[in-house]
Amino acid sequence: MINNKEKIIDYFISGKKINKDFKIGVEHEKFIFKNDKRIDYPKIKEMFTALMEFGWNPILEKSNIVGLSKGGKNITLEPGNQIELSGEKLNHLHEACAESQDYLFELRQVTKKLNLSIVSAGFDPISKLDEIPNNPKERYRLMTKDMPLGGELSLDMMYRTCGTQLNVDYNSEEDFIKKFKIVNSLVPISIALFANSSITERKKNKYLSYRSKVWQNTSRGGLPKIFFEELNFEKYADFVINFPILFIQEGENYISGKKNTFKDFMEGKICEIKNRMPTENDLSIHLSTIFTENRLKKYIEIRSMDTCGWDCLCAGPAFYVGMLYGNLDETYEIISNWDKDKIINAYLDAPLKGFNTQLMGKDLLYWASTLLSLSKKGLERRDILNKNKKNETLFLNHLQKIIDNKTTNADHMINRFSKNEDLNELYDK
Repeated sequence: MINNKEKIIDYFISGKKINKDFKIGVEHEKFIFKNDKRIDYPKIKEMFTALMEFGWNPILEKSNIVGLSKGGKNITLEPGNQIELSGEKLNHLHEACAESQDYLFELRQVTKKLNLSIVSAGFDPISKLDEIPNNPKERYRLMTKDMPLGGELSLDMMYRTCGTQLNVDYNSEEDFIKKFKIVNSLVPISIALFANSSITERKKNKYLSYRSKVWQNTSRGGLPKIFFEELNFEKYADFVINFPILFIQEGENYISGKKNTFKDFMEGKICEIKNRMPTENDLSIHLSTIFTENRLKKYIEIRSMDTCGWDCLCAGPAFYVGMLYGNLDETYEIISNWDKDKIINAYLDAPLKGFNTQLMGKDLLYWASTLLSLSKKGLERRDILNKNKKNETLFLNHLQKIIDNKTTNADHMINRFSKNEDLNELYDK
C-alpha cells in the first residue's frame, strides 16, 4: 500500500542498478495509413493478426485486442491507432538497433501484405483531427474527455503525434540527480536536433518540430522549473504526490481522477473507489500519466525526440547513451551552470527556430555539435563492438550529417514535399 511519501521514495530507490547492469530501452511510434487515411481499428486487428505469424501474442482488454507481446517487448495501440514498439531492456545499442530492425522487417512484411503505408514523423502530416478514428481502449475515451481541460492541444498530442523514447538507469540517487538535470537541460537541443514534424494537414506549418509545440500545450506536459533543481527522490516524490490524477484503474474499468491529487488518493479521500488507498500498480499508472518532457519511474524516461525514419532511429538513443553512460561528468560540467530561465526560453523557441535558437549566448547548432562530440567520446570509451568490430559510434553518423549540413529531418521533409506537394514524399520508402 502506498500510504506515505517514504513508500514512493523506496519505489525510486528500488530502481537503482550497478553500472554493469545498466540497460537501454527504446520505444518508438509510427503512423499507419491506407489510401492517405489513417487506419481504423478493424484494420489494426488485421495487422495484429498478421504480426502474430511472427510469434507475437495478443494483449486483450475486455476481449478486444489492444496490443501484442513477444519476449520482453510489446507493440501497443495509441489513441489514434498509432502503433508503438516498447522494446526489451537491452545491454547496448547494437542490440537495441537490431531489435528495431527485426521489428521493421516484420512490420514491412505485414504492411506490404495489407497494402498499408508507414509515416515516420513527429506529427501526422496529412490528417485533420476529426478524420482520425479511435479504438476501444477505455482509458483513451476518458482521456479524450478530460485532457483538453488542461491543455488546448491535448487531443492533437493524443491523436496526431509520434515520438521516440529512451529509458536509462541510475546507480544511486546522486547519479539520478545528475542524469535528470542533464536530460532536462538538453531538451531544447533535443527538439532542434531531432525535429521532424514540419508538415500539417498537407501544408508547411512554419515549425520544424510541431510535435514539440503541441506537447508544450498539452495537459500535464511541459518542462517544470523544479526539474532544474538538484531534484532528489524526495523532491520528485513531492512533485508526484501533489500532481493531479488522470485516471484510476479499477479492475477493467477506468475512473476519472477529476480534480483529485495523488495525495488525496494516499489519504483515502476518493469515494468513487470506496476510499481505498493506492497500490504500487496505481503509483505506476500515475507516474506514466505525467506527460513532462522527461520523467522518473524506476528508470529515467527521455521523451523529447520526434519519431524519425529507420535511417536515424538508433541515433537518438546513441546520442544520449554516449553522454549518460559513457561521459556523464564532462556533460554535467557543461550544463551545470546554465540558467534555467534561459533553458526554458530556448525550450519554447526551439520548435519554431530549431538550430537558430539561442541558449547561453550560443545557438543550438553549436551546442548540438559540442554534445555530439561528448557523446562520441563516451561511446568510444564504452567500446562495445558488433560482429564487424565496429563500436556504437556508428549510430551517430546520421546526426553528424545533420550538423555538418545544418539540415534536419524536418528540413528534408519540407524540401521534398515543397517541390510538388506529393503525399508520396511523406511515406517511408
